[in-house]
Amino acid sequence: MNKTLLAQAANEARGLAMDAVHKCSSGHLGLPLGAAEVGAVLFGETLQCDPADPKWLNRDRFILSAGHGSMFIYSWLHLSGYEVSIDDVSKFRVLHSITPGHPEFHETPGVESTTGPLGQGIGNAVGYALSGKMAAAKYNTAEHKIIDNHVIALAGDGCLQEGVAREAVAFAAHNHLDNLIVIYDSNDVTLDAMAKVTQSEDTQALYTALGWNAVTIDGHDLDAIKAAIDTAKKSDNGKPTIIIAKTIIGKGIPEVAGTAKGHGEGGAKFVDSAKKGLGIPEGTHFYVSDEVKAYFADLKNKRAAAHGEWNKVFLAWSAANPALAKELDAARHGSLKAEDLLKVVPEYPAEGKAATRNSGGEILNHIAKAVPHLVTGSADLFGSTKNYLTGMGDFSAANPTGRNIWFGIREHAMGAICNGLAYDGLFLASGATFLVFADYCRPSIRLAALAKLPVTYIFTHDSVGVGEDGPTHQPVETVSGLRVIPNLDVIRPGDAEETAAAFAAAFSRADGPTLLALSRQDLPHQGIASAATRREGTLKGGYVLVKETAPLEAIVIATGSEVQWAVAGAKGKPGVRVVSLPCFERFDRQDAAYRESVLPAACTKRIAIEAGVSGLWWKYVGTQGQVIGIDRFGISAPGATVFKELGITAEAVAAALA
Repeated sequence: MNKTLLAQAANEARGLAMDAVHKCSSGHLGLPLGAAEVGAVLFGETLQCDPADPKWLNRDRFILSAGHGSMFIYSWLHLSGYEVSIDDVSKFRVLHSITPGHPEFHETPGVESTTGPLGQGIGNAVGYALSGKMAAAKYNTAEHKIIDNHVIALAGDGCLQEGVAREAVAFAAHNHLDNLIVIYDSNDVTLDAMAKVTQSEDTQALYTALGWNAVTIDGHDLDAIKAAIDTAKKSDNGKPTIIIAKTIIGKGIPEVAGTAKGHGEGGAKFVDSAKKGLGIPEGTHFYVSDEVKAYFADLKNKRAAAHGEWNKVFLAWSAANPALAKELDAARHGSLKAEDLLKVVPEYPAEGKAATRNSGGEILNHIAKAVPHLVTGSADLFGSTKNYLTGMGDFSAANPTGRNIWFGIREHAMGAICNGLAYDGLFLASGATFLVFADYCRPSIRLAALAKLPVTYIFTHDSVGVGEDGPTHQPVETVSGLRVIPNLDVIRPGDAEETAAAFAAAFSRADGPTLLALSRQDLPHQGIASAATRREGTLKGGYVLVKETAPLEAIVIATGSEVQWAVAGAKGKPGVRVVSLPCFERFDRQDAAYRESVLPAACTKRIAIEAGVSGLWWKYVGTQGQVIGIDRFGISAPGATVFKELGITAEAVAAALA
C-alpha cells in the first residue's frame, strides 16, 4: 500500500468536496472530509471492482448509507476511474447532472442504491449481502467459484440510530451474513449537536451482543483501516463485521472540524485557507495531482486485469454448467411477460369463492415453479399472508438456497432488504405482511418506487373485512395512501382470476414496484365474465365486468371485495354497466381510447364503491357522481356486520342507482 499517495489522494478528495459544496452553496462536508482516509483505502486499495464495468457480477458492492455525504462517493468514483468526470463533479447538485444532492440509482455509474433517508442504506446492504449468499449457494460449484464478493456500507450515527438499521443488522447477524461489512464513521457528532446528547450506548459491545464482529479503529490511520477491512474479508466465523472508525467530522477545516457545524456546508467559507493547509495549490479548483491520477490509472488497469482473470473462470463455469448459466443470464438480463406467467396458472371454476390471499398463495407457487429466481418472505406472518413457497426451502445460514425468507417482526427492514435484493438484480423479491402495516414499510416502498425497483408487496387483510380485530387492523385509508406514491402500482383484485393477473402483472413489471392488496375473507368468483376477460382486464387496470344490455344509463365502479356488491346492486338493471377497477395506475396508463371504452365520458351517472376513504375516487365518478366509501375508522365486529354497519353493501349500490 502506497500510504504517501493514498494520504495525498485523501486530501485531494477533501479538496474536491470543498470546491463542489462551495460552488453550489449547499451540501454536506462533514463525512467527505472526515472519512477521506476510509475512501482512500477502499477505492485506492481494497475494493474488488472494475470501474470500466460498474455492474461486474463479482464486484464488491459499496453503499454510502449516509447519503447526505454524497460528495464522498462522487469524489472517489472520479478518482478511481468510473465515468464520473471532473466536469460532473463540478456540477454537483446542478439540474440534470449525474452528481445529484443524494446518490441516485441508475443515474451515476458506481452508485449501488438510492440513499439519503438515513438507515435505508444499511437495510439495502443487508439485502445485497442476502442476495450474495443466495447467489453463491445457487451458482458456485466445487470446480468454479464465480461469486465471492463482499458488501461494504459506510454509515454514520444517523443511520445506526434509525429503527430500520436496528432491524436490519439483527437480521444480518441471525442469518450469518459474513459477506457484509459496515464501516461506522463514528465522529461523535450529529446534525444538531454532539452525539452524546442523543446516544450513550457502547457500539462495539452492542454489535458484539447482536452477533457481529466489532472492532474500533482510528479512522484516519491508513494501516488500521486496511487491516480491519482485510480481516473482515477473511473472517470465517459466520458473522458480519462492523468497523467503528473514530474520525473527526469536517477534518481539514480547522474552524469547524470536530463540531456540529462541520456537518453541513458551514465550513465552505473557509475553503481557501483549508485547501492551502491540505497542500492543494493555491488558486486551483477541482484539483487532482498528476501523481494521484497516475496511481489510480495504474490501479484501474490492475483491476481490469483481475476482472479478466475472473472472466476466464466464468467462461469455464458457463461451459461446464449451461443450465445454470442460462438461469443466471435470465435472472440478470431476461424479462418476464405477464401473458407467459398466466399460462402456468390454471383457471378457476366459474362458480365458488376464495379469499384472494388463499388463491394468491396458490398462484404464487405456480409462478415460482416457473421462475427459479423468485424469492419471497414474510414478517412473521406466512400462516396468514399465504405466500409460503411449498417445497422450496427456508433461507438460513445452513440452507442458503432456500427461497422463503423469514424476516421476523421487522416490516421496515423487510422493505429495505427487498430493495437491496432488487438493486442487486439477481433475484425477484417479494415480501408480505398485513396491509395495515404498510406504514411500517412505507419509506422503503417509496424508495422502491423512486428507484424503479421491481419489488412485489403481498399485503393481505385488505379492508374492514378483517372484522373483529377492529380499527387498529382495518386499513380504511391505507390503499388510497399508497395509491398516491408515484410509480407504485397498487392492485386490489376482486376474485381469483383477477388475483392471477395481479401476480403476473407484478412479477413481469421491470420499472417499479407493485403492491397487491388481498382479502382475508372469501370472495365469489365472478364467472359472469370469462377468465380471459378478467385476466386481460386486470392487466389493463380496469375493464367492463358486466356489460349493459340496454342503452347505457349508469356505471358502477368497484375494486377488491366490493366488486361483488357492485354486481349484486346492479343486478336486474339492464342499463347499468359494472366496471372492475383493480389498479388505478395501470388503467391510467392505457390510451385514451381504451379508457373511454370502459368509462365513456357521455355517461355522467357513476357510482364508485370501495371499503375505504372516498377521496381518490372522484377522478373517476366526476362531480355528478357518488362514492360509497368509509371516511372514518372501522369497528370491531364480524366482518359482514362491519360492512353492513358502514354501508358497504349491495343495497347501498342499488339505492344510489335508483
